[in-house]
Amino acid sequence: MPELPDITVYLEAIESRTAGQRLVSLRVRSPFLLRTFKPTPEEMAGRRLVGLRRLGKRLAFGFEGDFWAVLHLMIAGRLHWFAKAQDRAKPSAQSLAVLEFENGWLSLTEAGTKRRASLHLVAGEAGLGEHQPGGLEVLECSEEAFEQAIRSERHTLKRALTDPHLFSGIGNAYSDEILHAAKLSPVAMTTSLKPEQVSTLFRSTGEVLRLWIERLRQEAGQGFPEKVTAFRPEMAVHGKFRQPCPACGTPIQRIVHSANETNYCPKCQTGGKLLADRALSPLLRKDWPATVEAWEAMRAKR
Repeated sequence: MPELPDITVYLEAIESRTAGQRLVSLRVRSPFLLRTFKPTPEEMAGRRLVGLRRLGKRLAFGFEGDFWAVLHLMIAGRLHWFAKAQDRAKPSAQSLAVLEFENGWLSLTEAGTKRRASLHLVAGEAGLGEHQPGGLEVLECSEEAFEQAIRSERHTLKRALTDPHLFSGIGNAYSDEILHAAKLSPVAMTTSLKPEQVSTLFRSTGEVLRLWIERLRQEAGQGFPEKVTAFRPEMAVHGKFRQPCPACGTPIQRIVHSANETNYCPKCQTGGKLLADRALSPLLRKDWPATVEAWEAMRAKR
């Protein structure tokens, strides 16, 4: 799912191409995509784009008359830009929605068969506010505000960082990277953090997110960001199960929960302890290894 760095770069690329442009039409080709339509797509047409915002992991397009289109890409939704001046091919029939501007088309596609992306057409700040999760903007807040948010509820650090009501725009991928940079366990409890650990987490959160915003900007260059993915070669731990930690060389481990997994380095983050993996530990029960060394030794015997 595109997170804060990805959404930031998406918005910058869209703004540079469409700011002040008139929306010629809004065509929605999937009945599953459009969830609310007050105003209707027809009422949106003809209005100029006057503002863009990020609401957590959502993109909000503001048009004249205080009309808004709020798009949530979910896991597999992606955006594509087709400039009319460049005589590129128009959006394909597989596009779920197309925003046609005077100078080009912004197309939404979604990989796979599950239709999870959503589009809400709303009016006014009140309508827009219904789609604001309310999480803290971590790149704009003070350390005191960050600490208040992280300690406000008793959660694991992984869950707290990815809670959209606590922190804005952080998901599965960048929470893994932040916790690795902070050298903190994903299952450490928020209420048990020492003051110096909170400071480290606050600093690491800002550093990781800013680093990735800049990396994604450089990758896109003057083009439109087309390679939006949660799995990147430069990442330290996310998606790197069994690959060596870039800091210490220890094989990266994981905790599987439903369709998500948490990746971490046992040596850097958990004092060498191997955390229970819900996909495997119920099967192994008492044979579940306590350390990564024991895990590797068990694998070697197979």
